[in-house]
Amino acid sequence: MKEDNCLHAALICLGMLYYSHAITTEKLNHARPSLHGHHEKGKEGQVLHRSKRGWVWNQFFVIEEYTGPDPVLVGRLHSDIDSGDGNIKYILSGEGAGIIFVIDDKSGNIHATKTLDREERAQYTLTAQAVDRNTNRPLEPPSEFIVKVQDINDNPPEFLHENYHANVPERSNVGTSVIQVTASDADDPTYGNSAKLVYSILEGQPYFSVEAQTGIIRTALPNMDREAKEEYHVVIQAKDMGGHMGGLSGTTKVTITLTDVNDNPPKFPQSVYQMSVSEAAVPGEEVGRVKAKDPDIGENGLVAYSIIDGDGMDMFEITTDYETQEGVVKLKKLLDFETKKSYSLKVEAANVHIDPKFISNGPFKDTVTVKISVEDADEPPVFLKPSYIFEVQENAASGTVVGKVHAKDPDAANSAIRYSIDRHTDLERYFIINAEDGNIKTIKALDREEIAWHNISVFAVEVHKQHQEAKVPVAIKVVDVNDNAPKFAAAYEAFVCENAQSNQQFITISADDKDDSANGPRFIFSLPPEIIQNRNFTLRDNRDNTASVLVRREGFSRQKQDLYLLPIVISDGGLPPLSSTNTLTIRVCGCDSNGSLLSCNAEAYILNAGLSTGALIAILACIVILLVIVVLFVTLKRQKKEPLIVFEEEDVRENIITYDDEGGGEEDTEAFDIATLQNPDGINGFIPRKDIKPEYQYMPRPGLRPAPNSVDVDDFINTRIQEADNDPTAPPYDSIQIYGYEGRGSVAGSLSSLESATTDSDLDYDYLQNWGPRFKKLADLYGSKDTFDDDS
Repeated sequence: MKEDNCLHAALICLGMLYYSHAITTEKLNHARPSLHGHHEKGKEGQVLHRSKRGWVWNQFFVIEEYTGPDPVLVGRLHSDIDSGDGNIKYILSGEGAGIIFVIDDKSGNIHATKTLDREERAQYTLTAQAVDRNTNRPLEPPSEFIVKVQDINDNPPEFLHENYHANVPERSNVGTSVIQVTASDADDPTYGNSAKLVYSILEGQPYFSVEAQTGIIRTALPNMDREAKEEYHVVIQAKDMGGHMGGLSGTTKVTITLTDVNDNPPKFPQSVYQMSVSEAAVPGEEVGRVKAKDPDIGENGLVAYSIIDGDGMDMFEITTDYETQEGVVKLKKLLDFETKKSYSLKVEAANVHIDPKFISNGPFKDTVTVKISVEDADEPPVFLKPSYIFEVQENAASGTVVGKVHAKDPDAANSAIRYSIDRHTDLERYFIINAEDGNIKTIKALDREEIAWHNISVFAVEVHKQHQEAKVPVAIKVVDVNDNAPKFAAAYEAFVCENAQSNQQFITISADDKDDSANGPRFIFSLPPEIIQNRNFTLRDNRDNTASVLVRREGFSRQKQDLYLLPIVISDGGLPPLSSTNTLTIRVCGCDSNGSLLSCNAEAYILNAGLSTGALIAILACIVILLVIVVLFVTLKRQKKEPLIVFEEEDVRENIITYDDEGGGEEDTEAFDIATLQNPDGINGFIPRKDIKPEYQYMPRPGLRPAPNSVDVDDFINTRIQEADNDPTAPPYDSIQIYGYEGRGSVAGSLSSLESATTDSDLDYDYLQNWGPRFKKLADLYGSKDTFDDDS
């Protein structure tokens, strides 16, 4: 092996020697003058000398992946000035020098010390130089050369993907392109056939083929059917060296799926479907299902169902369940077993999407017969009408027939029916029904003005099957009769001026009638026959359900009569008509010249003449009482030992208020609430203070009426005093509340001397000086004797 490599390298070197030498010589013709007498004429007759190239070198090659035991000889460098005496030293530098490539400095032989890989690096650029061994003086200029790594077929082809997935429609023509697979080879494509790839199919025949040069996979058989086989596994090989023996290869797997086309029509698995449905079924209820099988998938397998013929087209309908691809037969109308017991339908199933390429395979639809039998059901009673409306006059006698309802059993048995009223719809029990014949009667009189309509429900139940019942609404209208006389529409209160003119209108009245409009308006207003010749007032019917009251004479006086009562008769338009007499209250009032109301009080009119003697006495008595109160207040104020006025420099909280009334103690429970003497620590909740005026007010006590509007001031004051004395809400502002509880937590303890065993002279009150400003007054009063004497 070693000899073969050396021979191969020698042949390469010999082959490239002449070529390299010629190129180098051509390059150096411009580098230095020739030393061997070859002349060329330059500018202005100058003779140029071309020197002979001193280097003998080649472009070197080394085979990759060399694994011999000795370093491989790459080539040899030699200079023509080298006489072989060893005075010339060869130096190598550049890429890989000293590591990958080493040179014998005497002979110029270059060896590769490591295995080279062309796929990692294809060539190396090195620089060679010849120098004098003793002086290191360059004998030749440096010169570059290239060491190329020669490729060998050491890399197999590799596909871009380990697995490929592709789709192709079923029934595609032969040669339809499916997918292109691509492989790559890391070897040198410019050298030999190491990277020349050829594709072939190892698995997947005879369904598919592959183009040897491009790797395109194509269909190889016509009319491949997805419904027969949907997925194929194909293995493709890529081989280098042009596919010749000795080449390396790589493989990949291709999964090819046939996509669906609509090449199959739907087909029913049977020719007749039998179904049944109860006559009690409601519209929209499902009767049964049919299904036409279509081996296609997706939109190609969608099937739409329709009824195209049959005597049940009006009674049934069919819809498509697109999740299950079934036709759902549903009830369209109510069935009656006694009328028709069976129906027949012709159902068609057709593809929704049709491919024109396969229209010749059609038709893409199928039909089937569906027979539906109606089953008898125990049905509840049926009323002849969906609802009933009756009328009855108000105030009709008990037992009056209102109307009759009727129901029947639709079944062949025709069971007897019993009727009843739903008492939830007739809580007041106005009506009763005959259980046998359905006649509805009144139990008590009806009043249209209270309830104009009664809405009840009537049950019909089969006698022998209590669970079979039906219900029907019954509306009963109470017909109005003229049983309510008209009345004033409002509580009228009229006034007339003292200076009213004759025939002057001062009020317009109207009426109201609870009866229906047929028995109410139009209203007729009139005066009773006995006062038609009334000389004070007269009445005018406006014939629009209103009437105007007018003054008949001039001049009224509040002193003589301040109130008039005018009876007015109002009749309605019913048959027979009803009437009522209503009284209009008319007050005489004082008015200004424009007719504006000033006052309607007769007593106020009298006040203008002057005050009575009693009123004057009452006023004087009030003045005297007020003066006495002021004098007493001043007298009491002067008798005080200490002024009640708080000095500006004193704190209000330091004042001690003295009360002369000590109260009756804890045993006295009549003047105060005993609850106030309890320990406040044990009281739960809030106890309001008695000296706070309540926010709410009570009405005056029964029997006490407001003082009349008169000039008697004495009576007025006495009335107000009586109201205040009897008012339960008046707070006792002048009362003193006695509290026996002194509180807790005081550092001073009890100030009482009742429990003291010594006399005042034996007590020492000097400690009061240390209690602060709050006890300054006590300290001054009860201080030591020396201090008291000093102060005096």
